[in-house]
Amino acid sequence: MKILPLVIAPALLVLSACGDNEDAVGEFSNDLLGNEIMVEALPDPGIPGVVCHVAYFDRSALDRLRQGNWFENPSNSAVACQRIGPISLEGVSRARDGEEIFNQRRSLFFKNVALRRIVDLENRSILYVSHSREVVEGSAKMDISTVPLTAEEAATAQP
Repeated sequence: MKILPLVIAPALLVLSACGDNEDAVGEFSNDLLGNEIMVEALPDPGIPGVVCHVAYFDRSALDRLRQGNWFENPSNSAVACQRIGPISLEGVSRARDGEEIFNQRRSLFFKNVALRRIVDLENRSILYVSHSREVVEGSAKMDISTVPLTAEEAATAQP
């Protein structure tokens, strides 16, 4: 019984060192255990005229203690992206597999949530796919958002 505080104290210290996320625009309690839904604003680094909002689950210390899994959060996420200014596709990858623009670890070792941008010139759209990646067990948890392009904006893409 004396060992339990020696295990919990360092784990709480590690969790508290994570601090607030500067990109957070909102958070709210999800249940009685103190679990939260976090919402972050993620400007597209390659297209300044687009911002994505990503929502994800953040487990509380009480829930971590109850479940005994200290170093892992669920990999569920949702994404919505919108135009906030002019869009230029100059220098933006047009590769079929797109480009990863955000990646966040959801466990100590094997789980990440990523946001990938794919340019669809044929349909004059930019697609943003939020997906989880687990090394041990693949995951099909994903969400998608699109930003429409004008003909002029689509023309700024380099061949």
